[in-house]
Amino acid sequence: MARRCELTGKAVQSGHLVSHSNRKTKRRFLPNLCSVTLQSETLGRSVRLRIAAAALRSVEHRGGLDAFLAKASDSELSSGALALKREIAKKLAAAN
Repeated sequence: MARRCELTGKAVQSGHLVSHSNRKTKRRFLPNLCSVTLQSETLGRSVRLRIAAAALRSVEHRGGLDAFLAKASDSELSSGALALKREIAKKLAAAN
């Protein structure tokens, strides 16, 4: 399983662990990934995603999963989230 947020694309970063004597050794900065179940009001069902804690705050700030996916760019979404975005857009188009 990739260590990448499905909604924001936030992934593992690398850097240095710097000691008191200023020696630098490689280290990894891992994203704070959480497995969550979010509700889609348009689809009327719940969706399981593995997202970063910061993305969860962004979803709540934008007003839910549907609003977040409507504003999100396709390049940063995972394939599963992109399919979900298309499904929501198709359902909204059919409703109008």
